Amino acid sequence: MSRNAKINALLLVIVAALAVLPLALGLGDDKEEPFTGADGQAETAIAEDHPDYEPWFSPLYEPPSGEIESALFSLQAALGAGVLAYYFGLRKGRRQGAERALAEAAGADGAEGSRPRTEQV
Repeated sequence: MSRNAKINALLLVIVAALAVLPLALGLGDDKEEPFTGADGQAETAIAEDHPDYEPWFSPLYEPPSGEIESALFSLQAALGAGVLAYYFGLRKGRRQGAERALAEAAGADGAEGSRPRTEQV
């Protein structure tokens, strides 16, 4: 097993442990909604500490349910991941194309007569 494969396997085990351990250990069993987002927890903490707090802004769109809010968040994450994957794929393709062009140019300069030419009819 190569070094990169070992590192990838270790990272996969760590990610799986981070996903499963909170559930297996029962973390958050004493809370009504144990795995709420940081926004909800911050809102609760602010409301407890400063009950007279008035927010500066209000949301432009308030989804009718938590499921729709979660779906919109997932869609936003998927679109962002798609844009990043496209960008990195484009960069890698351009780099590989440039390397291939340099290799072909070096091969054409050094051994022009050694390769048989194919003509298209």
